[in-house]
Amino acid sequence: MSYQELLGKLQAKECKPSIPVIGPGDLLRVGVLIQEGSKSRIQPFQGTVLGIHSNQASTTLTLRRLAQVVNVERVLLLHSAKIATIQVLRRYKIRRSKLYYLRSFHSKKNRLKQKLS
Repeated sequence: MSYQELLGKLQAKECKPSIPVIGPGDLLRVGVLIQEGSKSRIQPFQGTVLGIHSNQASTTLTLRRLAQVVNVERVLLLHSAKIATIQVLRRYKIRRSKLYYLRSFHSKKNRLKQKLS
C-alpha cells in the first residue's frame, strides 16, 4: 500500500457523512460550537458562500455576511468538529465558481438571482 492510498483512507475516515450539497452563492446557516470557559454553545453564522476549496477532509468554505454596517468573512473547515449543523436556506443562480467580486459591492448591489428548483 502506497503512502497516497494510506493518506486517502485516513482522510476518508475524518469526513462527515451528512453534509448537504453546497455551491457558490448559496445562503447557509452554519452552527459553530463556541467554548466559553467550561460551557459550550452553538452560535449560528449565516452568510453567502463566496468560494469552496475542495480537498477531501480539509475542504474549506468562505462565507460572507453583512453584520450591521460591516461585512464579515469567515473561512470554515467543512469537516471540523467545531461545526455542529449546516443548513442551506436558499440557492442562487451563479455562473462562477468564486464570487470574490461581491467584496466590492455593498448591500443593495449585492443582489443575486434565486434558483427556481
